[in-house]
Amino acid sequence: MFNYLDYDMASKYLPPRLLASIVILAGCASEQPLPPSDSQAQLPSYRDRALYNQPYTVKGKTYFPLLSRDGYREVGLASWYGAESGDRTANGNRFKPNGLTAAHKTLPIPSKVRVTNLANGRHIDVTVNDRGPFVANSLIDLSRGAAKRIGVNGLAQVSVEILDASPGLR
Repeated sequence: MFNYLDYDMASKYLPPRLLASIVILAGCASEQPLPPSDSQAQLPSYRDRALYNQPYTVKGKTYFPLLSRDGYREVGLASWYGAESGDRTANGNRFKPNGLTAAHKTLPIPSKVRVTNLANGRHIDVTVNDRGPFVANSLIDLSRGAAKRIGVNGLAQVSVEILDASPGLR
């Protein structure tokens, strides 16, 4: 077995373009790999965060709230909820079904977001003050009042975009 490229032999059996490609690519692979590091990777710190902005587990799955809301934008399914009237939200407020609020699995609480119904272009600005939805493939739960204003009557494809990128998370 050869440990080096015999150019005379290769030129007899390989087309010139293929040979040139091999030589060029061989030069690309000449960097040495990085040595193993003794230092550990820096993990996000939730140390000074309010309980509702710390990692939590629901139905065996652990969720990690974002440490920053900067630039957040996502497209996914929205649903709505309203039967929980009077229950406490993650940040301790009483849930008001006709209010303009939402639940999200990982956005910091509180966050102000614009939710746009992609089917009709209508949008609403809501405050994320709760956690959820804990249903597969669902991005955000809107209060009944918010859902009604943008025409969400069950599930709807929406975009969610952060409005307040300000610091001050607890």
